Parts: sequence; C-alpha cells; structure tokens
Amino acid sequence: MQLNKIFKGLVIALPVVTMVACSSGPSEAELEAERNRVAQEQAEADRKAQEAKDAQIQAGSVNRMLTPVEEMRKELAALENNQVVYFDFDRASISSKFYSVLDQHAAFLTKHSDKSVVIEGHCDSRGTPEYNIALGESRAKSIQTYLLNAGVSASQISVVSYGEEKPINSYNTEAAFAENRRGVLVYQ
Repeated sequence: MQLNKIFKGLVIALPVVTMVACSSGPSEAELEAERNRVAQEQAEADRKAQEAKDAQIQAGSVNRMLTPVEEMRKELAALENNQVVYFDFDRASISSKFYSVLDQHAAFLTKHSDKSVVIEGHCDSRGTPEYNIALGESRAKSIQTYLLNAGVSASQISVVSYGEEKPINSYNTEAAFAENRRGVLVYQ
C-alpha cells in the first residue's frame, strides 16, 4: 500500500517536474534581446574592420618614389635573374624564344649608358677544347650582334669565351649538355 502511494506520487510529480524544467529556459523576449546584442556587436566589429581597411588603403596609396639609382638597381636585379641564353648543339644562332630576354637587356643598356656587360660564351664538353673556345666565342658574338642591332653601344659590351671550362652541370647527359650550351650576360 505504501508502495502504491509512492508510485502515485511519482506519477503526479514527474509531469510537474518536467513542466518546471521546460519553463525554466529563456523567454522569447530574452532570446530577442540576445539576438539584438549579438547583431550590434557584429555591426561594431564590421565597422571597425572597414575603418582599418580604409586606413590601410589611404596609407598604402602614399608610396615613396624610388630614386633613379634605386630604380636602376631594381631593374638590374630583375635582369640578373634572367641573364642566360641557351643554344642548340653545335649552333651559335639565337633561338627566337630568347629575343624577349635580350630585348630587356638591350632596353636597360640603352637607358643606362654608364653600365656595361660582359657576354660569356660556354659550351658542353663534346668537341676539342679549341673548337669549344671558338664556338663559345661565336655564341657570345651572336648575343653581342643582337644587342648592337637593338641600339646598345659597342663600348658597353665585351665578349669572352670559356668554351667547356666552366660547366654549370658536370654530368655527361643530354640535359647536362643542354645546360652548358649557353651565353651569360654579366653586368660590370
């Protein structure tokens, strides 16, 4: 009997406890207030981010102009990253794919008549040393002729041939030979 009373009490208490637990959450007004607060914080963060972006744009638009010497050094550094002309086996003629490289060098040299360049001619290890010296010189002179035709003064250009003496890749493979058949523009 006592067990029956306890059971009846639990049956009545359980729905009451459940209702109390469900009603203890935030009201609709409280939820709306929280949403408004979050929206205001987001709007404030967006406004600050836009102000920072605007300030950065204004500061970035005032770039310091480079002096002529700084500009020349910048141009020269770019050219030194692109100063090699490669040649086919046993050839001294310049491939058309290197015309743009040589045009950039020619433009720099005509603009800066106080600068000079040494054109180094190189070969792979095939052939006699004498033949490779002559071929290296022919390759360097091909580059020289191209630059002269582009308006560079002859006094700005010197030519030297290293033949096979300064390989960039010492392996005896076709890829290594191709790397060694080159002309290099070295600024003084």
